[in-house]
Amino acid sequence: MKKLTRTIALVVLVFLAYQFYKIHRDVKQVMTYQTMVQEILAENDTKANEELVLAMIYTETKGKQADVMQSSESASGYADTITDSKESIRQGVEYLSQNLLLAEEANVDAWTAVQAYNYGPAYIEYVAQNGGKNTIELSTSYSKDIVAPSLGNTTAQTYTYYHPIALLHGGKLYVNGGNIYYSRQVRFNVYLIRLMGLF
Repeated sequence: MKKLTRTIALVVLVFLAYQFYKIHRDVKQVMTYQTMVQEILAENDTKANEELVLAMIYTETKGKQADVMQSSESASGYADTITDSKESIRQGVEYLSQNLLLAEEANVDAWTAVQAYNYGPAYIEYVAQNGGKNTIELSTSYSKDIVAPSLGNTTAQTYTYYHPIALLHGGKLYVNGGNIYYSRQVRFNVYLIRLMGLF
């Protein structure tokens, strides 16, 4: 029994060590864009900041695709039309900045603007009409009732999303419904990048 316990403990330890290594590697990859992010933020009069943009890059692609901020759709309406990292960050910052401005005008919290990066700016008005603060409950209802049906999922079909933040809340996303937990993930990744910067 002791041998089995030791074996399980060793397997868990190896798994955790590998996960730490993988996250550390991904954060280092994202940080290769730090100077570029600083340059682009300096070009813009924006409430976006470096930590937030880097956390969004981590959330979107971990810096492993040319369209590092997955900002093509906000520019052209289609995915993968941006093939240059700098252009991706420039467009992503512009889109995020617009959302932050709209959120301020609507008197809603900044995390609503971050969630709107995933859902589109209409989410800002939705939150403004429903309490003024982005919550998982509001995000879930918007995903189910507005985003998913607009993209063809009229039966509230779901799938399992294996991310710790999602799993804490049931682990389901609506097919074609965007990412209910997007702003929560970005917020978590801000702290993750800070933590990994210590190693």
